[in-house]
Amino acid sequence: VSLARKVAATDVPVLLTGETGTGKEVFAQSIHQYSSRSDKTFVAINCSSFSRDLLESEMFGHKAGAFTGALKETKGLFEEADNGTIFLDEIGEMAFDLQAKLLRILETGEFLKIGDTKPIKVNVRVIAATNRDLAKEIADGHFREDLLQAFVFQIHLPPLRERVDDIPLHVEAFVSALSSKMGKTIRTISPDYIRILKRYPWKGNVRELRNVVERSLIISDGDTLAADTLPLAMQTQANTEGNYSGFDLSGVEKMHIQKVLKYTNGNKTETSRLLGIGLTTLYRKIEEYGL
Repeated sequence: VSLARKVAATDVPVLLTGETGTGKEVFAQSIHQYSSRSDKTFVAINCSSFSRDLLESEMFGHKAGAFTGALKETKGLFEEADNGTIFLDEIGEMAFDLQAKLLRILETGEFLKIGDTKPIKVNVRVIAATNRDLAKEIADGHFREDLLQAFVFQIHLPPLRERVDDIPLHVEAFVSALSSKMGKTIRTISPDYIRILKRYPWKGNVRELRNVVERSLIISDGDTLAADTLPLAMQTQANTEGNYSGFDLSGVEKMHIQKVLKYTNGNKTETSRLLGIGLTTLYRKIEEYGL
């Protein structure tokens, strides 16, 4: 948070690096919220989700008749974000020639719509993110070195497994954001719940943690987020390491399946999806435990 506040006080371009799911977009939103642009638009686009031509149109817009199907003039996200902030996720996926157009915006604040000859001037704070090694991409000829240098602040977000002390803060934030939407009231987070989370490797980082918390909220019955609402894989690992002594593994599994079945009103297809197991496996477990 303190770093986001410091960066927010400036208007220079920012590049966020780190593994997938480390919370780069959340960090970008924090920079925007702490900046003088907080009352303006924040727009985000994932550069890997579009083809080269569609990405150019999404970012810069186009004039009517610029290409087949362009029936009217369209604003791009840079125009939409004027005086605000634009977040370009997975910038390492951007086509090489589009990188030149982005560099021009960073240097002059100007760009050309597709099919236009008159530059458009915008005042946009640019924050980009990537999980790629851009130094390697430059060496391979896939990324512009001058574009990388244009990002004055380059911030690396370490994976969640290297900052486990942040887990309780993330959990509290996710519970606060999600519980009201689900009609839940959570007053306490069990110490065992946090202890198990801290021992997990978190290959999916903050994004995976959010999904786990959301799943716990779904199957939680009371006002406490307890360890038995965690996925079985986490409970099994904790039980093996001696960190969870509430039930034997089969008891934990049976209770967990019961909770999810109750939540889905007996919908076995939805239950198997939430549990992350096949429908055939679920039927076998139901028969095995007499559910």
